[in-house]
Amino acid sequence: MKLLPLLALCALGLATAARAEDGYDLWLRYRPLEKQALTQYRGTATGVVSAGHSGTVEVTRAELVRGLSGLLARKVAADDTIRRDGAILFGTPANSPTIAALKLPLEKLGPDGYVIRSAVAKGRKVIVIAGNTDIGTLYGAFRFLRQIQTRQPVSKLDIASAPAVKLRMLDHWDNIDGTVERGFAGFSIFNWWELPGHIDPRYIDYARANASLGINGVLLTNPSGVSNAITLTDTWLRKAAALADTLRPYGIKIYLTARFSAPVEIGGLKTADPLDPAVQKWWRDKANEVYYLIPDFGGFVVKANSEGQPGPRDYGRTHAEGANMMADALASHGGIVIWRAFVYTNLNPEDRVKQAYSEFVPLDGKFRDNVVLQVKNGPLDFQPREPFSPLIGAVPKTNLGLELQITKEYLGFELHLVYLGTMWQEVLQSDTFVKGPGSTVAKVIDGSLTGSKLTLMAGVANIGTARNWSGSIFDQANWYAFGRLAWDPNADAEAIANDWVRMTFTDNPAFVKPVVGMMMASRETAVDYMTPLGLAHQMATGHHYGPGPWINDAGRPDWNPVYYNRADATGIGFERGPAGSNAAAQYAPPLAAQFADPAATPEKLLLWFHHVPWTTKMKSGRTLWNELVLHYAHGAENVDAMNATWAKTKPFVDPERFQITADFLRMQRNEARIWRDASIAYFQSLSGLPLPDGVAPPEHTLDYYKAISLPFAPGNPGKTAAPFRND
Repeated sequence: MKLLPLLALCALGLATAARAEDGYDLWLRYRPLEKQALTQYRGTATGVVSAGHSGTVEVTRAELVRGLSGLLARKVAADDTIRRDGAILFGTPANSPTIAALKLPLEKLGPDGYVIRSAVAKGRKVIVIAGNTDIGTLYGAFRFLRQIQTRQPVSKLDIASAPAVKLRMLDHWDNIDGTVERGFAGFSIFNWWELPGHIDPRYIDYARANASLGINGVLLTNPSGVSNAITLTDTWLRKAAALADTLRPYGIKIYLTARFSAPVEIGGLKTADPLDPAVQKWWRDKANEVYYLIPDFGGFVVKANSEGQPGPRDYGRTHAEGANMMADALASHGGIVIWRAFVYTNLNPEDRVKQAYSEFVPLDGKFRDNVVLQVKNGPLDFQPREPFSPLIGAVPKTNLGLELQITKEYLGFELHLVYLGTMWQEVLQSDTFVKGPGSTVAKVIDGSLTGSKLTLMAGVANIGTARNWSGSIFDQANWYAFGRLAWDPNADAEAIANDWVRMTFTDNPAFVKPVVGMMMASRETAVDYMTPLGLAHQMATGHHYGPGPWINDAGRPDWNPVYYNRADATGIGFERGPAGSNAAAQYAPPLAAQFADPAATPEKLLLWFHHVPWTTKMKSGRTLWNELVLHYAHGAENVDAMNATWAKTKPFVDPERFQITADFLRMQRNEARIWRDASIAYFQSLSGLPLPDGVAPPEHTLDYYKAISLPFAPGNPGKTAAPFRND
């Protein structure tokens, strides 16, 4: 443990060595500012002063020295006292009498909040970065460096910030064999084979990046992994403990998947029934063992009775009874259980999207206070567009967290440039109406609507061993946007994109403006060429890359695209109004009434809620058929425009990052055309209608598109992730 700060500092020092612009530095590049900006900032940052001595204080000091020295193109040294104007003083009132004497407004900012303020101390002009804890101060240090990276004023500073959400987590769907379910950036960065003996310095840079966003929790293991029970054995817990020690100075707690059948698989019991006393004792003993090795262990994440995973329903028990049994085992240690609400039965359901609501709403108020119900943003599965989950706001007596997917399982993997900040803002600002107008998803998630104190936002990570971390440069922006929105669910997606571009590339407006514009339009572009007007789950099955609206042989009905598009000679769409599954009724009355009426349903969700005749007149005056075809065509055209935009940025970008982005955009252009042509060919084979004027026919026959096969697509769940197999 005592060697960890030294390891962190060594890693920070090594990382300052010159390296090619390959994306490794993410948004923490700290390259020298242009000459005009150097003149502005050098006089306001002349040294770094602190009084504390914890591991977190040491990494904060190192980050400020590294960041300021790089940005200002001269050595900015650390000191133990204020000697000149321009000192950057950081700490807490508890470890710095100078900061305590300033009586900064920290009382309402909690353990993670911070204040950044221009002040006078010991007769010198200083900038103070203060928090109630060392972790809060670390977050403030990164915020101050961002101020300079984005060329914002640092005179007369008066910034106060605290996270709106308590738990801000990355969920790694990493299997212990190194593969990553829905991973498109190489293998897992967690090398379990080498742990605990070797700590890869890359873990430090991973921790830095997360801390710069305020991310304070990491799930290390895939909730779907069939081997997860073994991670709760002594050998594997010691490996996890080494990671916990490494991440701790950066304010990051680790979480592990708890396979519900672990008492049987590794405990020698004959049952995992949550009401069995022997099972309850086994989990209590296991919790004691975990906390002995990892005193600040965050808790368990559980996927139960979903996609073949074991769970309490196997024993006739409820999800609440299963979650509470584990929660009781963790309670004395301060641990929590994060129970995923992504459940659907193995039986042929009336409508898969209704199941989570039907399963959990009757259990509202029956979960322990240290249980969080983790709900996906939509009722299906991270689609390019779907309505927010009706479960959000429907369980006010239960802690509820939001699960987002940073990795782009359904949005073109790492190859398609799709900025997800706009998608997440759309979800977070959606009005649930559960307590009248203004009851946004964001207010449910941050607890302000329900009074919940245990709040959570989790993002399924897109991180791997790729040198650029995320497989592509622009997928880094989704990691960044998730962290910023987890801190502040009401943050603006465009402002976040603007900051990321300026920190990751350049502050030059000739680059920033067109690239941010491209990012902001990219999600709607993908929706257009993949799933326009409310269609969903039209991807090829298994790997979910490329179109497959015709597929009807995936084993069970709700794994098939035809189940969701319901296209036939008369029309297209899934009827979820009163004449169909009535899933619309799961929303609050104002929305239920709106979604039940095809004429009132927003056109962007029309085919999600209704089966609509091809000849229906849309708001544009065109028929549904023509509108659908034009969306596909416009989506492909917009990717052409993205290619043109990026080509013009070449003078502003280093060769390596320019080229990988250009290559991927060309691939996206080709894939968008395949999406357009394959989808139009299939739906035209059912509608029998002519194409609108100006739209070229598909380049190939429908049989050509049906024959496309991608047997080795990355991220496809394999032997270590139940219940899917593709071998």
